[in-house]
Amino acid sequence: MPLKLIKEDITKLSCDAIVNAANQTLLGGGGVDGAIHRAAGKGLLFECMKLGGCRTGEAKVTKGYGLPSRFVIHTVGPKWRGGADGEEEKLRSCYRSALSIAKERGFESIAFPLISSGAYGYPKDQALKVAVDEITAFLDDNDMLVYIAVCDKADYRISEKLFDDISSFIDVKYTAERFVESDRADRPSEKSVCAGFQGKMPRKSSVCFEDTAEPVRLNSVPQIKKASLDDILKTIDESFSEMLLRKIDEKGMTDAECYKKANIDRKLFSKIRSDRTYRPSKTTAIAFAIALELSLEETKDMLMKAGFALSHSNKFDIIIEYFITNGNYNVFEINEALFAFDQVLLGA
Repeated sequence: MPLKLIKEDITKLSCDAIVNAANQTLLGGGGVDGAIHRAAGKGLLFECMKLGGCRTGEAKVTKGYGLPSRFVIHTVGPKWRGGADGEEEKLRSCYRSALSIAKERGFESIAFPLISSGAYGYPKDQALKVAVDEITAFLDDNDMLVYIAVCDKADYRISEKLFDDISSFIDVKYTAERFVESDRADRPSEKSVCAGFQGKMPRKSSVCFEDTAEPVRLNSVPQIKKASLDDILKTIDESFSEMLLRKIDEKGMTDAECYKKANIDRKLFSKIRSDRTYRPSKTTAIAFAIALELSLEETKDMLMKAGFALSHSNKFDIIIEYFITNGNYNVFEINEALFAFDQVLLGA
């Protein structure tokens, strides 16, 4: 199952488990920790009092009590001390420990906050990279729906360089699109051109050709035989599903490798595989193009099979073009950028 970035209050999510960015006492604190304890009620506090705390990088599980989620996995993230105190490995251990518990318990869904990125001061872009790295590595071999929930967009930030590069790319493409539209507006319309020939057009009853002595009557032109619906249907091109399966074979990929790289749910892929006429959403079609590492032209072709196109008047489309032209086919990094620009994410 896929990884999803969502802008939601983690205490309101109905998952098998939510992850609490706790302190070592497990008795509540500020930020996400305090919010989870308040929403869960005293039952959570009483159970946590029996656990004897938790060391940094480790995790422990309790019931969810008043929360919509069935369980809470508590993990203690590292405090940021400049990066030289083993913070990254400790943070990675938090995600591994929590996911290990989720797997042991047979959970199908779990939601994480961005651990250590609040009061503990871990740089948000680096904290996000660690989270995505560990979760995607886990999903390579496991089937689970995983969320990274942020309550406020201010709590989430991709690298400033990537944000600036994408912003510049969007500005260039928008400018080019506006120039084309302006150029079209300056051209005379077909109606105005025709108006210039008023009084000079041949009569409707004939079509005149230069150096032809006699006019050619319209009723003398051979009529083109209309194609039957059956004839037209016989010329139908390769469908989206057929192109997708052909490309998977050409790339030497397995089905699982493809839908996981696309951040697509296995059940959805099964529907696409079994239905030649399946019509995917635009984001699903692009996700598969990314997973297959198609060129920009191949991506446009795959989109056309699904009835879509890329446009320079659409910010989402321009961001997709940016990543493809730069040879970056990491669907999770693309989704991070789409999320930062308030766009819909890839996958399903």
